[in-house]
Amino acid sequence: MPHTTAPKRLPVGTLVAGCLAVCLAQIGLAMPATLNGLFQEHLHPVGSQLTWISDAFLLPVAVLELSFGVLGDLFGRKRLLIGGAALLCAGEAVAAVASGIHQLWAGQALAGLGAAALFPTSLAMIAAGTHTGAQRARAIAVWASSLSAGGFLAPLLGGITGTYGSWRAAFVVVAGVAAVSALVSLLLATDSRAPEGRSLDVGGQITIGVGLFALLYAVIQGPTDGWGSAPVVVAFAVAAVFVALFVVAESRAASPLLRLDLFRNRSFAVASVVAVVGMFSFLGTAYAASIRLGPIQHLSPLRTAFAFLLLNGLTPFLTPLTSRLLHRRPPREPLTLGLLLIGAGDFLAAGLDVGDHALTSLILPLGLVGVGFALTVSSITATAVNTVPVQLAGMASGATNLLRDFGFTLGPAVIGAVALSQAASRVTSSLAGAPALSDASRAAAHEVLAEGGPLALNAVPPNSPPGAARSYALDALGHGYGIGFVVCGCAAVLSALLVVTALRGPATRQEAVRPEPDGDERTALATG
Repeated sequence: MPHTTAPKRLPVGTLVAGCLAVCLAQIGLAMPATLNGLFQEHLHPVGSQLTWISDAFLLPVAVLELSFGVLGDLFGRKRLLIGGAALLCAGEAVAAVASGIHQLWAGQALAGLGAAALFPTSLAMIAAGTHTGAQRARAIAVWASSLSAGGFLAPLLGGITGTYGSWRAAFVVVAGVAAVSALVSLLLATDSRAPEGRSLDVGGQITIGVGLFALLYAVIQGPTDGWGSAPVVVAFAVAAVFVALFVVAESRAASPLLRLDLFRNRSFAVASVVAVVGMFSFLGTAYAASIRLGPIQHLSPLRTAFAFLLLNGLTPFLTPLTSRLLHRRPPREPLTLGLLLIGAGDFLAAGLDVGDHALTSLILPLGLVGVGFALTVSSITATAVNTVPVQLAGMASGATNLLRDFGFTLGPAVIGAVALSQAASRVTSSLAGAPALSDASRAAAHEVLAEGGPLALNAVPPNSPPGAARSYALDALGHGYGIGFVVCGCAAVLSALLVVTALRGPATRQEAVRPEPDGDERTALATG
């Protein structure tokens, strides 16, 4: 009888280190959203400054994630796992001791830089330690569960520490988890790398970084500075120029950050658009919900956390269902259903009265969005991967991750811009036609509006001179963020219609397991 050698198993230490790292990165990404009300109360951000708290973290993840995957392949993934956790720890520490909004931005950006390293490196290290397709599938499933667990734990952490401690305590706890993650990776993780054929696309990285930052700056600052102001117009022009330069750089790069020839495949191009617009819709919804519950309604972080449990916390429990659907049905079907559920939830959320503080009112609208997100995030990459030849599955997955994260980054930026613009117009009009206000109160309200916008007016003490105008700010903000929910809902429904109309025809179910997945993919939730 011939002797057979059992395949090597993935080292337990590597699995633990990778799963802890991705859970940490997701907690760092999602936790601050539950604390927006406290940021408004204690740091007094004005205009669009609150939006930058979210996007300061998201921007490095969207821009640098693919490059960190390459760096891990070139120089060793263990180093990046340790370094990413150390950067995230440092960023959380900077945020925890922030004396003002600008220091909080710096901490968030530094933490986002660490998360950009952790997301791709953790998956690549775990996948590299497996030796069969079955092992890899099981390991990636555990990694995906850890990612989902981070999304579930983040609102609980923010809610509990923010309510019974302080927003600073939340950052301290995450910094502690990051320090533990770095130590676990140092002691337990097995290093791996795959430098063959890998090289940094410096031109692509610089152009997409500058272009995306300029675009976000223009969108976020537009309502505050004015859409025709010189900085905003220049930022839009810089974004257009550098996006064009990015296309040129990618068409000439030997190892491009984003393979442009993939977009010649019509189905992949459609799936990519859906990735951007669909994820914009979800994170725009999450951002609108966080502002409604925190800075607008002044609810506690723990009550705000309830909304995020509905949005993010359902994904781990629905993973078996979504995986079964992706195995039995073409990915476009659960993708369409998920997008329609997000749209339905958003339209219901838009109709909620801003004076309604009952958490039970949120269960149906945000629950629908949460279920829709669980179906959508698990289907987007599967849809894209199944539209390209199997040898391009890794690159298609990495490209879709980049576009999905770009959609995440756009969510707070666009919805913040839309909502604040609408709220500012409405409250200005309301103050002009408010006979019950004294001239002194009206003048004081206009002064607060000029300084900090509708959110600042909504936060003034009731017995202060502008306090008599708080109800007008509350109404205007409810109207503005209600329109934000409508925009998110329309984006989700349009994405669903695009999937139905442009991805018709027989599905191509391809096996997408490769001997060595790209370091830049965050695909476990998407491949089912």
